[in-house]
This record gives sequence, C-alpha cells and structure tokens, in this order.
Amino acid sequence: MKLHIDVSGNVAQGGSTGSAIKAIQEVAAKELPVGYSVEFSGITREESRTSGHVVFIFIISALFVYLVMVALYESLFIPLAVMLSVPFGLAGSLLFAQLFGVENNIYMQIGLIMLVGLLAKTSILITEYASQGRLKGLSIGQAALQSAKERLRPILMTSLTMIFGMLPLMFATGAGANGSRTIGVCVVGGMLFGTLGLLVTVPALFAVFQKVQERFKPMTVQKMDDEMN
Repeated sequence: MKLHIDVSGNVAQGGSTGSAIKAIQEVAAKELPVGYSVEFSGITREESRTSGHVVFIFIISALFVYLVMVALYESLFIPLAVMLSVPFGLAGSLLFAQLFGVENNIYMQIGLIMLVGLLAKTSILITEYASQGRLKGLSIGQAALQSAKERLRPILMTSLTMIFGMLPLMFATGAGANGSRTIGVCVVGGMLFGTLGLLVTVPALFAVFQKVQERFKPMTVQKMDDEMN
C-alpha cells in the first residue's frame, strides 16, 4: 500500500523554479526515511524531467541551423563564420547572469534561444553582404571589410533598440520580477557582448573560411569573375 501526501508551495521572492526544485530534491534526499520519495506534478514535473535535456536540444538545434545555412550558401565552410560568432553572445549572457545573480532557469533558456536567433541573423547579414561583394570581384579582404563598414549602422541600430527595450525587464520589480529580470539580463548581456564580438569576428572568420572554400573550389570564383566581365 502506497501513501501519497500532496504538498503545494510557492517560490520565495527572488528565487526561481529551478533552484526550488533542486532544494526540494536535496532536502528530500537527506531528511526522508528509507522508502519515501518525492514526485512533482504539473509544470514542475515537466520542468524537472526536461532539465537534463537542455544541452542535447541546443546541440540538435545548432545542427539544424547549420544544415539550413549550408543549403543557403551552398558551402560547408561559410556557415561556420556565423556559428562561431554566436558563442560571444552566450558568454556575455552568462557573464551578466553571474554579475546580477541570475540563475539558469527556463526563463534564461528562453532568452538564450531568442539571443541565438538575433545574433545569427546579424551574422548572416554580414556574411551575405561579404559574399555579394566577393561576387562583384572584390578581394576577400575587401569584401569582408566593406561588409563590416556597410552593415555597422543598421546592426548598431537594431542591437541598441533591443538592449534599451529590454532594460525595463532587466530592472523589473514586484510580482513575476524574477522571470522578467532573468530574460532582461540574459538578452542585454548577450546583445552587448555579442554585437561587439561579431562586428570583429564575423568578417575575419568569413575571410578565413572563404579562402578555405575557394581552395577546394577554385573555379567557382573564376566563373563568377568571367560572368562579371
């Protein structure tokens, strides 16, 4: 015969659901007698079950994004310039989370997914513009430098708009402030560091991978130059 006892509670102010679940599991492991266990229900149960799958989900998502860009650029190397620029934003997001005492919970994961999309979009704009410059006969270095110059203003406008728009969430107070602050801190830190990082790294990575691409397919650029002439 099994005995079930239902206990409900709320997360303390300033806490998160992830920290509450972890605290309950630690206390239960220490204090409950042998034969007793803890089970969650509802949304909490789903969160506790899926918390270990986050890394796997991110890896699968990154793989699908890479495959889509491979089809877009028709290259195995150019998409790497986009993919390798995203970690700068993730590093900035995690750094801001440490500075503001924000924990890694479902809100932060949502913010990271949104951040990856925003930074990838910006990186794609730079690489696409650089690819078009290369098609017009510019050297690899000239195409990369021109793309960074031409896209600087729209990238800064988009990023600063996002950062200033997230500031109210970053400094939110009252009921539900923990989730708002988590998303705000994650996105502001990621956009700030990610934008500065990709403006420098994406043109440089494009130049490197474009050279590798043309080393394997040297006739591609020659055909394009012939068409331009």
